[in-house]
Amino acid sequence: MKTHPLSRRNFITWTAAGFAALSTARAPAAAGSSGTARKFYTVLSLGRLGFSGTFQESVELAHRYGFEGVDPDQSLLARLSDDDLKRLVDDLAARNLRFGAAGLPVDFRRHEVAFNEDLKRLPAAARALERAQIGRVSTWVLPCSDTLTYLQNFRLHACRLRECAKILADHGQRLGLEYVAPRTFWRSQRHPFVHTLSEMKELEVAIGTDNLGIQLDSWHWYNAEETAADIETLRPQDVITVDFNDAPRQPLDQLQDDHRELPAATGVIPVQEFLGALVAIGYDGPIQAEPFNAALRAMPVEAAVEATAAALRKAFEEAGLP
Repeated sequence: MKTHPLSRRNFITWTAAGFAALSTARAPAAAGSSGTARKFYTVLSLGRLGFSGTFQESVELAHRYGFEGVDPDQSLLARLSDDDLKRLVDDLAARNLRFGAAGLPVDFRRHEVAFNEDLKRLPAAARALERAQIGRVSTWVLPCSDTLTYLQNFRLHACRLRECAKILADHGQRLGLEYVAPRTFWRSQRHPFVHTLSEMKELEVAIGTDNLGIQLDSWHWYNAEETAADIETLRPQDVITVDFNDAPRQPLDQLQDDHRELPAATGVIPVQEFLGALVAIGYDGPIQAEPFNAALRAMPVEAAVEATAAALRKAFEEAGLP
C-alpha cells in the first residue's frame, strides 16, 4: 500500500541530522460504561504501523483480524473503471469493511514550486476519492521552522491550506489537520509553530472554509497536556480521523515523536478519558493505531497486525467499549 512520500516518519528520517481491532467484525454500535453508543470504527493502517503492502493484502489482514476499515489506496482508486470500483466497494461491504480517511497528496510545507505542482493534481485526486464516496482527507502540520516566524508560517499555512480545502470542498470532502505536540519536536527548530488543539482551531478560522476539522491523535493530545474537556469542545463533524497510541514511561520533555507504543501498552495515556470523550461527542469516523514503534516494525507483518488488533481490543475493553 503506497503512502504519500512525505509522511511524518519520512520527514523525521529526512531531517534526522537536525532532530537529536477488535476481534470481531464491525458491530452496529458498542455501548460504553456510560451507556452511550460507540459510533467510530477501527481501521487497519499498514503504513502507520510501518509496513507496505497491496490494498488487497491490507483488506485480507483487516478482515482476518477483525478491523472495521482500511486505508484507501488513492493510486488504485484513480485507475479503476466504474465497474471495477463497484466490485471493490461491494467486496469491502461483504467483509464489513469501509474506507478510512485519505491522506492529502499535496506537499504544502516546503517549496512553492512543489506545492503548486501538487495543487494542480489535487482536483483529479479528489475526483477519484469522490467516486469511491470517500469524504475524509487529512494531513499533519509541521510544528516548527528554522526560517519562518510563527506569524509568517501561520500566513503561509492559511494561504496554502485554503487552496487545498477549496478544491476538496468541490468534491464533498472535509480536511482534517493534525497538530504535532512533542516538545522535543517543536523546540527542535528556531521558531515553534502550531502544536496544540487551540492553536489549530485558530489556524482553521484563518483558513476560513467550512470543510475543516481536526486529525486528532491521543499521542499529541497527551503531549499537549490536554484533557477530555478539550475534546468535548468539538462537534462530531469537527473530528475527521483519529490516531490512537500510548507513550513510553518518560517525562514529557523527553518524548520523541517517532518512539511511541501501541494503544494501552503502558497506561501512560489515559485510554478511558480519551475514548470516553470521543464517545461523548458522538464521533463517528475512523480510528487507527499509529505507534511509530521499532519493535512492532521488526515483527512479520501478520504478527504486527495481530498485536495491533489485540492492543485495540484491550484499549476498548478498558474504556468499557466491547
